[in-house]
Amino acid sequence: MAALNAIKRETKTKGDINKLRVDGFVPGILYGGSEQNKKISLNKNSIKNLIDSEIFFSAILDLEVDGKKEKVLPRDISFDPLSDEPVHIDFLRIIKGAKLALEIPVKFINSEKSPGLKKGGVLNIVRRKIELRCPTENIPHELVVDLNNTEIGTSIKISSIKLPENVVPTIQGRDFVVATVATPTIVIEPEKPAEETALEDETTTEASPDGAEKPTEETKDQGDKAKDQSKKAAEGKKEDKTKK
Repeated sequence: MAALNAIKRETKTKGDINKLRVDGFVPGILYGGSEQNKKISLNKNSIKNLIDSEIFFSAILDLEVDGKKEKVLPRDISFDPLSDEPVHIDFLRIIKGAKLALEIPVKFINSEKSPGLKKGGVLNIVRRKIELRCPTENIPHELVVDLNNTEIGTSIKISSIKLPENVVPTIQGRDFVVATVATPTIVIEPEKPAEETALEDETTTEASPDGAEKPTEETKDQGDKAKDQSKKAAEGKKEDKTKK
């Protein structure tokens, strides 16, 4: 169980809170139970790794505030839209005997032992988190799905996942799907119609080995006519000189 140290804060204005953040602290609130809400602040570096963890919102923490330890659960975090740094965090006191609805992350293991995945199948994850109703003293960090011996077409449902004692899904009345091992999707490009292909062949200019375009029959005829006209013009000039 991770432990955090916090201090009680006496901020009253927005300027006080901004200064707190500039100094490397994250303001927060501790609430729940019979005690009053408590305004706190935590060192940003002390919570950064915890925040990046997938199990952060399902992990019970030991929070020490001014020498007093309490078991708490992170409930909400606000981030700066530009820097993506945490700017506020809420903690809920853990009260023994109470129940909470929490989203618990799903972890998939032994993918290398799945015959279906080895054959080219695809793991289609339907739910990366599952909302469970849990007693505060028995909150799972994550739900584990073993992919060992799964074939293509296997459907993994909530009933196949072992849940801790007194922990139940908030969705009741149906055995919902968590993931499947599916057949890979292959996109086949449709063939062009024969008429379209023939038309492209007619309009495509053939290229010669040296990269120059090969002359078509029409181009050859135009070239021959031009040569004849040039030849006749030259002969006409010779005749005129002879007459003179």
